[in-house]
Amino acid sequence: MKSLKRLLLQLVEQLQRYPGLMAVLAFTSGIASYILVERKESLAQFIAVFLLLSWLWLLSDNWLRKRIEQRFGVAIPPTLVRFTLQMVHQESLFFALPFFLAVTSWNHGQAAFTALIMLCALISLIDPLYYKKLAPRRTLFVVFHAFALFVVLLVILPTLFQLTTSQSLGAALAIAGVLSLPSLSTLMPTGHWWRFPLVILLLAVLSAGLWQLRSFVPPAALRLTAITLSHEIDYAQRKPGPSIHRLDAAALHQQGLFSFTAVKAPRGLNEKIYHVWLQNGKEVDRIVLDITGGREQGYRAWTHKQKFPANAEGKWQVKVVTESEQLIGLTRFTVTPAITPPPQ
Repeated sequence: MKSLKRLLLQLVEQLQRYPGLMAVLAFTSGIASYILVERKESLAQFIAVFLLLSWLWLLSDNWLRKRIEQRFGVAIPPTLVRFTLQMVHQESLFFALPFFLAVTSWNHGQAAFTALIMLCALISLIDPLYYKKLAPRRTLFVVFHAFALFVVLLVILPTLFQLTTSQSLGAALAIAGVLSLPSLSTLMPTGHWWRFPLVILLLAVLSAGLWQLRSFVPPAALRLTAITLSHEIDYAQRKPGPSIHRLDAAALHQQGLFSFTAVKAPRGLNEKIYHVWLQNGKEVDRIVLDITGGREQGYRAWTHKQKFPANAEGKWQVKVVTESEQLIGLTRFTVTPAITPPPQ
């Protein structure tokens, strides 16, 4: 056991000497997993299981350390525990980052969420920031810990269990909240009966607030590979006709518009999405679509909208969203006044 302990300490020392190595490995595994998840390869699922187990190990850290010391007489040094926690944070954030980079709509509030992941990943990489600025501030550290867990769950849950994006978001919020209870409880004064109910209430309020901001969370498991507005669809080839970005009101009312989308998702994932039509920022229609994951070019589907308001002029958007209102992508078009034919 002494040799094992010495080996672990040497490993920690080497990794601390090269702190960027773990982040590079984590980011590389994230890119590899992003590619493999789309094909549902066993390696991608293995990485997801490893991350999930590492989080469960961290949550039972104190109990495990006591049992190991009682059973084998080996006291795990605090340095190793702190480094392991940092390593799991790095692995989780850099693993999830490629998924979010690929699906974020950068002209939307989603950019702030993905930027926050990048900031947290950077903090986990820089030791002076992580150990001297973040770790001593207990409340901030608990929030950081819960956020890293929430982010990695958004990627893992659709991968392992084929949960829909909406189900994954709700489950990730619930799991991150429940598993943060031991950490949050340390922030409350001891010896009071209201301590635990207050923690539960605090978690419920935070979860409800985050749920209201769910549209800013990119759907990590879904990626829009194509969106086209057209007057026609080639049903045999499942391809849209010429793309339209500007048309007059007469043509819109006479022919309507097809909204063609291709959405890429992990194999085995069945998802319900919506085409939301907005005129000058106001929703006028919402059409549901069922998609299935696993296709190389994304699941191709379309809706045909023929009924438009009498006064259809203005700026239009077609948003592709999940059941929980998470934006997958959007396109825009402009409707101009009808062109009146010249007098004969």
